[in-house]
Amino acid sequence: MTPLLTIAADQKSAEVTDWAARIGWLVGLALFVALVYWLMREGWKWRGTLQSDLPELPSAPSEPGEATLTMSGRYHGSTTAGQWLDRIVAHGLGTRSRVELSLTEAGLVVERPGARDFFVPAGQLRGARLDKGIAGKVLTEGGLLVVTWAHGDRLIDSGFRSDTAAEHTTWVDTLNELINNTEGAR
Repeated sequence: MTPLLTIAADQKSAEVTDWAARIGWLVGLALFVALVYWLMREGWKWRGTLQSDLPELPSAPSEPGEATLTMSGRYHGSTTAGQWLDRIVAHGLGTRSRVELSLTEAGLVVERPGARDFFVPAGQLRGARLDKGIAGKVLTEGGLLVVTWAHGDRLIDSGFRSDTAAEHTTWVDTLNELINNTEGAR
């Protein structure tokens, strides 16, 4: 045999895959992801327990009156007023969903398919503004309609985003006008 063929015959390629190690890493990664998910779920439940003093949410009256404004969009959640990262999860307020908002003389009707609907009486509304974020959601400046309202002894900020962002300014102006008229009537 020629020396060149002898060298080529002696070389072997290394084993490409160590299947036992790969499967071990994949199982370890899956267990880690499951642990993180479980911890997040427990944290969510614990936050709900801490907020259990929050009273039940009011439901809309059978005849709320004619809608001054309506809006379709997304509900992004509720937080303690002024603390945009302190999410409120009690009574389903932490559940993101589609939303249909209706503003009437009686208050703000929040209808959420797949999540719990609620109603904010006009006397409980405290303010409306445009903002850029609420717990878990950050948008461009002015991309979020934030409505501040009183519930029990707590002030709550709820974040909404319309399918048509140009509606936000109209909502802020109309809500603040309704709030000023309601406060003047007291």
